[in-house]
Amino acid sequence: MKVSVIIPSYKPKEYLWKCLDSIANQTFPKEKFEVIVVLNGCCEPWKSQIEAFIKSRMNGINVNFIQTEEGGVSNARNISLDVAKGEYVTFIDDDDYVSPNYIEELYSNASPDTISLCNALFFNDGECTFKEYYVTKNYKETHSVYGFQVARKYFSGTWMKLIHRDIIGNRRFDKRFVNGEDALFMFLISDRFKYVKFTPKDAIYYRRVRNDSAQFRKKSAKEILLNTTNMIFEYSKIYFRHPFSYNFGFYFTRVLAAIHGAWGQFVL
Repeated sequence: MKVSVIIPSYKPKEYLWKCLDSIANQTFPKEKFEVIVVLNGCCEPWKSQIEAFIKSRMNGINVNFIQTEEGGVSNARNISLDVAKGEYVTFIDDDDYVSPNYIEELYSNASPDTISLCNALFFNDGECTFKEYYVTKNYKETHSVYGFQVARKYFSGTWMKLIHRDIIGNRRFDKRFVNGEDALFMFLISDRFKYVKFTPKDAIYYRRVRNDSAQFRKKSAKEILLNTTNMIFEYSKIYFRHPFSYNFGFYFTRVLAAIHGAWGQFVL
């Protein structure tokens, strides 16, 4: 198996079908990738709906559907990583979707020490207008290999990437965090790759913006401060435990991003 596509889901709506359809329509050979869908923290009627969709719309595709009572996107991703068979891994949120050439172009660029990156567009839920995502405004649309410093702004999230399993190893998402866990995970594994490579611009990750998502949930000042303090502590613990393995500039910008994110939540 070449690629494992990991999709965590919680009480999904119709957008999950759009996500799964985009995976079913990939140009990459179906026998070379698997899809791992983890329904976490809920069961019916979503479990039956997903099973029916997989049976009727995803014939010929390797699908591993898992339901767990324990909630949390990090838990779902960890479960997926434990069972994944692919040489490479890509994470897709259940309310997003990807272009037909997404896996093919990412895979053509990836290697054990290089993370492959694709373009990204975002759209507001219920609208059909796509906009340039802030991290891809200077997208490099080239097959040239770049050092990590050039593209560290792309590593605030796990999506739009293909990652070799050896880079991840036995490292997992920190289940204690419900915000910022993506960026923390990417920092954790940043000592294990050296380069990034950009796909052509027509390989796209479409990111849906929903006002009712966990990212936009209203939080108390205490919750924001506690999460931010703990996040900075974890970044620091990872970095200072192995200071020569991690990039100080990346560590510093992650701390600043955590503070900036907290400030943005206070403003909202």
